[in-house]
Amino acid sequence: MIRGTVHIETEICKGCELCIAACPQDSLALSSNINRKGYRYVELVQDNCTGCVNCALVCPDSAITVFRQSKSAVRKIVSASV
Repeated sequence: MIRGTVHIETEICKGCELCIAACPQDSLALSSNINRKGYRYVELVQDNCTGCVNCALVCPDSAITVFRQSKSAVRKIVSASV
């Protein structure tokens, strides 16, 4: 399985929650903390991101960057576990 992770620019995020709704893995949630602008921001709450980029595509402020494992890294992991 391909793994991914996200980096959220918390000072840019306005907490619109579009990314939360777009995440098929339910990896994101609204933080109870607020940023300097007074918005609750989104955070990664589960380590099950697949790197699908749905969250980044729907973010109106481009506050999310998605990182995905390369296919060669996935092959190495699968080979090592066999």
